[in-house]
Amino acid sequence: MRMFLILAAGALFGVGLIVSGMTDPARVIGFLDFAGDWNPALAFVMAGAVVIFGLGQAILRKNEVRLFTTALPDTSPRPVSKRMLLGSAIFGIGWGLSGICPGPALANLPLMHREVLVFTPLMLAGMAAAQRLFDLDR
Repeated sequence: MRMFLILAAGALFGVGLIVSGMTDPARVIGFLDFAGDWNPALAFVMAGAVVIFGLGQAILRKNEVRLFTTALPDTSPRPVSKRMLLGSAIFGIGWGLSGICPGPALANLPLMHREVLVFTPLMLAGMAAAQRLFDLDR
């Protein structure tokens, strides 16, 4: 049952990316182009997702619902680390240069676009390298 819920959530996420147009790198780059022809569509998609997620979390926490018989993640504030800032910067540079981030890359794979077919294996290689370099198996 757990695997089915995970697959369903992933499929729902992918469909949401496609329906909102966020699998199109040009739209993402348009959002990141503050000095040019800025496209706010991604901001509205993110805001909608944050609101729905927040409402869902509030309902689950209020009713103490546990979908996978585990506790909900701790949301207490943690200090911002150098490692987090470095990772965020690397992610942002890659996203800004390509207009593609992991979710849309996976959602675009069935379309067989050349950019995604090049980006996805390189993204996975970068993730594997970071795992080894920074000992992230914790």
